Amino acid sequence: MAWHESLRFRLALAFSLVTLVLVTLVGSAMMSLLLSGMDSQFQLRLTDRADTLSQRLSDPAAGLGESLPPVQGSFFAIVDQEGTVLQVPDDPTLAYQVGERFPYPLDGDLTISGVPFRGASRELTGFSEGQTLWVALPSEPLTDARDAAGRALLLAMTVTPLLTLLLGYLLGQRMLSHLGRAALLADRIDPSHSVAALPLPARRDEVHRLISAINRLLVRIDAQQHREKALLGQIVHELGAPLTVLKATLDRAGERTGDPEIQKAALVADELTFTTQDLMQLARGELDLKLAWHLIGAASLRDRLERLVPGTDYTGDWNGMILCDPDRLTQALRNLLANARRAAGASGQVTLNLRTAGEQLHFTVRDTGPGLPADLGESIFDPFVSGSGSSGLGLSVSRQIAELHGGNLVGGNSAGGGAEFCLSIPAVLLDGEGDEEDSEPDPEEA
Repeated sequence: MAWHESLRFRLALAFSLVTLVLVTLVGSAMMSLLLSGMDSQFQLRLTDRADTLSQRLSDPAAGLGESLPPVQGSFFAIVDQEGTVLQVPDDPTLAYQVGERFPYPLDGDLTISGVPFRGASRELTGFSEGQTLWVALPSEPLTDARDAAGRALLLAMTVTPLLTLLLGYLLGQRMLSHLGRAALLADRIDPSHSVAALPLPARRDEVHRLISAINRLLVRIDAQQHREKALLGQIVHELGAPLTVLKATLDRAGERTGDPEIQKAALVADELTFTTQDLMQLARGELDLKLAWHLIGAASLRDRLERLVPGTDYTGDWNGMILCDPDRLTQALRNLLANARRAAGASGQVTLNLRTAGEQLHFTVRDTGPGLPADLGESIFDPFVSGSGSSGLGLSVSRQIAELHGGNLVGGNSAGGGAEFCLSIPAVLLDGEGDEEDSEPDPEEA
């Protein structure tokens, strides 16, 4: 699973987005309050200075003996009703002089020589009645504070969500570690082998509840599997005895009469017998099945298969000895040959090749049929999946038997057309003629 698809990344991303929204809202509100307070303080200073100067100019006796504290960078001017400048401070940087038209608005923000100012005006009284006092203070600190606050907010909006995403991802990895381990263990559970409970975390949180629910589900699955296996085993047992009697009867009748219809019915009974064996194998599973190991000749195995699936061409070396469970190996190869014969049809060709490669024996079954459906893939080995109209158990059981022998079964389409299956088991070959019979009963004679 990619890191960006993990639960902890999505949780960390959600928290970082929430953090971004909160930082934006709270930071903007705090910045607005801070700047509003600074603006109010600045406006109070400007108003106080304008009122003080206006009082001094309107009534010079009121401030007798007092000096007005200077303000760094401040300006003032007195203008008449026509807007002509009557008095200005001695400052060469000013854009206005006595007798000129006053170039700035009397109230509000303005710029003098590229520096921001804010001005305020007061009507003079007394001997200066009809004149207006204009006072301006530099508002550059307000502008600098606004720019600094904006940069700080932008930095917080960028860094805080990224840190939240990183820390959330790292903390999420720690907090959800039990869930990740449980997922790995659950992914390894094979219901045909074990449904062992998953380990519970010490903390009784949501992860604990989830794993507990999974464990309860596993218990129900295990109980359901036992019921299904018991029912399937009972059905197979009930079918096995009548089919054995029916098969033997049809075989004897076919030998006495030579009637092709009876011989065909005997083949159908034989097919049903092997289907019940496949069902029994499915019901037992790998844990319950015990192999009966015998050393048999490869030729003896071939003779069994020739009686069970007539019309098969045998190639390769059949003169060695094989250590296996003869009945189970016969069952697996017979399933492969029966499927191949069904796919190839009466006029088609089925070949079984035996060869030794290293420490493995390879039984390769090929047919001249249409091949395996491309859409099935590996699912062809699942129980009850079939591409040739059969019960869909043969390939699943054959692979299970191969794995019980320490080998494997793979399949696909051959380059020359038709299907090809290779069943491999460990090679335990001895020099010999390969004609020794095993001590287990032949399925044909059961």
